[in-house]
This record gives sequence, C-alpha cells and structure tokens, in this order.
Amino acid sequence: MKFRRSGRLVDMTEYLLRHPHRSVSLSFFSEKYGAAKSSISEDIGIVKEVFEAKGIGKLATSAGVSGGVRFVPTIHDQEAVQAVENVCESLKDSSRILPGGYLYMMDIVGDPQQMQQLGRIFASHYRKAGVDVVMTMATKGIPLAYAVASHLNTPVTIARHEQRVTEGSIVSINYVSGSSQRIQTMSLSKRSLKPGSNVLIIDDFMKAGGTIRGMMDLTEEFQSTVVGAGVLMEAVHDKEKLVDNYVSLTKLSGVDEKDKKIHVEKGNMFS
Repeated sequence: MKFRRSGRLVDMTEYLLRHPHRSVSLSFFSEKYGAAKSSISEDIGIVKEVFEAKGIGKLATSAGVSGGVRFVPTIHDQEAVQAVENVCESLKDSSRILPGGYLYMMDIVGDPQQMQQLGRIFASHYRKAGVDVVMTMATKGIPLAYAVASHLNTPVTIARHEQRVTEGSIVSINYVSGSSQRIQTMSLSKRSLKPGSNVLIIDDFMKAGGTIRGMMDLTEEFQSTVVGAGVLMEAVHDKEKLVDNYVSLTKLSGVDEKDKKIHVEKGNMFS
C-alpha cells in the first residue's frame, strides 16, 4: 500500500512496537510502502530520534545492502522509579491486609496496563541477556511473565505443581518450599523448553526463594541456562534466601495487622 510520508511513519512505528527484538530489513519496509531504501532509512532515523528522546526504546540499525533495524524496548530510569513508587503507594493501603498477614494484590496483577508497564521495566533490565524464553509458575505471576515476554518477543513456559495430560511427557523435580520447608513437586512439559535455551524466571512474590530455586534446578534438567530472575515483590526477613542472583521491583519488610500498616518500598533493582 502506498502511503504519504506521514502515514508511512505512523505505520512503521506501529509495526516496530508490535515486533520488538526482531530484525527487520530495509527491503521489507521498502516493498511494504513502495518507497526507496534511502527514504526508508530517513524515516527510521526520525523514529529512532523520537523513540530515544521519549524513552520508548532504542532502534539498533545495521548498514550495508542487507541492513535493517531492530526495536529494543527500554524505559527511562525516572519513569521506572515513578511506576514502582506508584505501586508501593497502592500496596500501603491498609484494606489490603488479609487474615494471617497476607496482602491482596490481585487488582495489581490483574491490571493489564500496569503489568505491561512493569513488564517493560524487567524487559529493559534484561534486554542484553539474550533471553530465549520466560519461565514462571502457574500462580499469580503469569500476567507479569506474559507482559515481560511481550516486550522481549519470547515465548512463555509455565511450570506446574500438577501434571496435565494435555502437556504430554513432562520432567519433574522435587524442591523445598522456602516458606513452609515442605517437599513439593514441580513439573514442566518436555516440549515447552528447548535444550540450550537462555531462561528468564519471573514470579510475583518471593519469600525465601524456594520456588525460584526449584525453577532454576528444573531449567538445569533441560540443559538450559538461567540468565536472570525477577520478582514483583520480595519479603524481607532474617532468614537467608535460597537464591542470590535476582532483582525485585518492591520489598515488603512487614505487615502490622494490629496497627493496620504495611511497610513496602522499592526493590533491589533500584538500590
């Protein structure tokens, strides 16, 4: 379809936003818009300038006959901090306190727009890690995992406590739940993770780190490598965590049921 330059810029921008971390050749855009490669190259320069000025992301370009462009989502530090501070303020609402000192968080993990923003923060942090797949448990971390994966343009694989017939053959391991110190089973379909993959683990909450430790051990069974682990919230306590290499967006240092106070702050990603 033939576009005037203004229309071409809009359509090109929309295409790049929908296909992050994918190399797109100049020939593709040239044929798509019926325009010379020199014109396409100028258009990309304009999009690149705006993306980087607004903190939307970076456009990595390659020169030569087979040159192209790749959109890498990023976020300005100030915008990331503001987004997480907003989450912290929301989490301090005393009405979130549930019996037993638990917190109600489903409104946060169930908000697609908020998950996309937080997922972009993780994707920006791990943009150079060469992530092939995002892994999570079949819990409340699934929306965040899919948000991260959408910005990294990778699939999501989900580990489960129970076996499902529809997933075919599985690999299972036993792991120690960090919070309850109980032995539990974690399974993953053999078809959902290719050997040699770079895995980014994403979860909604971490107390002692038993679940993340289990996913790390499960990844080893597939001869794959964990390149990072990110959690929406970590609980701060005296016990030593079972994992060291992780980043958190928020830290929960205590829930005072008597005085109805929740102590939460920015996580170690911002320390």
